[in-house]
Amino acid sequence: MRRLLSFLAKAGVSALLLYLSLGSVNLSVVGERINRLNAGWLFFIFIILIVQTALLALRWRQIVLVSGANLSLSAALRYSLIAMFFNQTLPSTIGGDAARVWLLGRGGAGWRLASYSVLIDRGVGLFALAILVVACLPWSLKLVRDPVGSAALLVIGFGSIVGALIFTAIAFAPKHIMNRWWLTRHVAATAGIAWRLCLSPRAAASVGVLSLAIQFLTVAAVWGAAKSINAPLEFALAFFLVPPVMLIAAIPISIAGWGLREGTMIVAFAYAGLSPDNGLVVSVLFGVASFIVGAFGGVVWIASGERLNTPPENAGL
Repeated sequence: MRRLLSFLAKAGVSALLLYLSLGSVNLSVVGERINRLNAGWLFFIFIILIVQTALLALRWRQIVLVSGANLSLSAALRYSLIAMFFNQTLPSTIGGDAARVWLLGRGGAGWRLASYSVLIDRGVGLFALAILVVACLPWSLKLVRDPVGSAALLVIGFGSIVGALIFTAIAFAPKHIMNRWWLTRHVAATAGIAWRLCLSPRAAASVGVLSLAIQFLTVAAVWGAAKSINAPLEFALAFFLVPPVMLIAAIPISIAGWGLREGTMIVAFAYAGLSPDNGLVVSVLFGVASFIVGAFGGVVWIASGERLNTPPENAGL
């Protein structure tokens, strides 16, 4: 019942935010933009998102190896594609993370290491986004003149980085204190693996480069969506606008970021002096393309014969 209520609440948030987004644009202009879609650029977006999924699999696999478990490249790619499917069909991206934990845990890694690796992978992705947001602040703040918008950029950027550093610092907390409670024990164990990743130059460099490349591809996909409707969005400008939008859209209050991403993209386009109508269409195209890639992950799930109803080995925490 709790899961159903959570799903309904997030579906309601997505519906409300989409409704508000549609109310802030000219629907006739939106329809005109959609009618002029360039198929070549749409194909470009799909290719970008598929390549991005492969890079996500490579990053997660590296983290799994640092965690002390084994994960083949083919399995990492298969699990990541399946996770893409659940990302698009369950509330927020938590559904995809849960699928990865279940599949990796059942594959022999155990529930603990599977959970730790996925949490760290999610954290690394958000940390990379935050780094880009902060690095682009000198240019972003020139675009965002509104005090509230500027404050939001500073908070989400520096707040995410500080949060990640505090989490990693938990690895140094006294073990006799952290081991007293179930939650703190596992938080400390996860932080310890994150610190182990930091201490491995080769693994840390690999994860860092992959994380930046993944975010670069997200920007490229959004830029491609803009090009598909002939919107005047330069790639450099997209690099300043997209990371904050995606960081905000990662907040798990809607289904796959729908509604939250559209509203934030409209605001970002307006700050940049671009048409909010284009912002809505670009965000929707990016979401639809992600959904189609997720549907391909569903086909992979069915074809692979993987099931999510068998408890993984060493499931006890």
